[in-house]
Amino acid sequence: MAVFEGLTSKLENIIKNLRGRGRVTDNDIKSISREIKMALLEADVNYKVVKSFINDIAEKASGSDVMKSLTPGQQIIKIVHEELIGLLGGTASELELSRSGLSVVLMCGLQGTGKTTTCGKLANLLRKQGRKVMMAACDVHRPAAVLQLIAIGNQLDIPVYHDDSANAVKIAGNALKTAQKEHYDILIVDSAGRLHIDEDMMHELKEIKKTVKPVETILVVDSMTGQDAVNAAVHFNENMEISGIILTKLDGDTRGGAALSVKSVTGKSIKFACMGEKMNDIEVFHPDRMASRILGMGDVLSLIEKAQMNIDADNARNMEKKLMEASFTLDDFLSQMEQLKQMGPLEDILGMMPGMNKGQLKGLQIDEKQMNRTKAIIQSMTRLERKNPRILDASRRKRIAAGSGNTIQSVNKLVKDFENMKKMFKGMKNNKRSMKGFNLPF
Repeated sequence: MAVFEGLTSKLENIIKNLRGRGRVTDNDIKSISREIKMALLEADVNYKVVKSFINDIAEKASGSDVMKSLTPGQQIIKIVHEELIGLLGGTASELELSRSGLSVVLMCGLQGTGKTTTCGKLANLLRKQGRKVMMAACDVHRPAAVLQLIAIGNQLDIPVYHDDSANAVKIAGNALKTAQKEHYDILIVDSAGRLHIDEDMMHELKEIKKTVKPVETILVVDSMTGQDAVNAAVHFNENMEISGIILTKLDGDTRGGAALSVKSVTGKSIKFACMGEKMNDIEVFHPDRMASRILGMGDVLSLIEKAQMNIDADNARNMEKKLMEASFTLDDFLSQMEQLKQMGPLEDILGMMPGMNKGQLKGLQIDEKQMNRTKAIIQSMTRLERKNPRILDASRRKRIAAGSGNTIQSVNKLVKDFENMKKMFKGMKNNKRSMKGFNLPF
């Protein structure tokens, strides 16, 4: 996760020096606290939040149970991890939706935070959970905002209420009546934002809230704006009494201060995190998992959930059987590659593995463009060629290279790697081969 890359790197170095330490002195604790403090401040975490965080760590790390422990270094790492979880909110906080009847979720935030797109992502997530969802286009101030939400609704096949009225409060009221009449479970209301907080925006939001009576008032915050995002959250909470926060652009090149500050400053939980532009790129915010990611400990649970969401279990079992029987074709390989891509960038997937971070992954040269070239080569083959690459003579390979915009050498390498992969799995079945020296054909 790019948002914490710099902070993760610094904290990992601190932790690395702690591991295996048989003795930790008071001076060591002061030095460690100072290093953590500097790392958090450089990540743009609120100064008051950092001060409280460091004091808590220093106090607990100086306790007799830690100092007398056989593994004081590991005890301090445990304390840092636990305090980081607390800083991020403690436990996951999902939407408080009604079990029966209509639940209204009011989305608010400044312009540029990705609020309208986030409405679609949230609607998509809730629909996958079996809910009947409708969205309401109540942003009548930003040009094309209504059209944007309608386009998102069409993409997801989720209805969007809109009308020709220039009155956002009236549109919200009509959307509520329509959702109730048509027995929807959830109505997500997209409200107007501004470039900055002003009285007119807050008045309109309050009137919409009074009209639709939402069970959740969610603030969408752009994590890339750092402490500006935290300040905006404070103002919205004071005026609107928000119930939770969604952080967007957590895959961006920023320092992460908003994510680490907003819960402590506002008292409101981060409910979801958005890490990408696709409609599937939203997930429940788990403080414990995020703390593990920040400390370079990985996030296996989120990785499993991503796999369960994007990879068809029956298809996976069928592919496993084909692999072991050596009947796996290039069509099968292409299908599995596409499912893997749906889980997100490979660097992010591998970054969820314990002990892996972006810095370490740079040396692996994960080239997603190569995956696209592989796809082009396979799609340039006939069905018979994909089923049996052994029939690929020189003239066929030349045709495939030209059709896919690649070199003959690239086609040769793909075919060779694919055949090696089949041999490897056949060898695994017979327990005679290992994966040593094995390369995936992309």
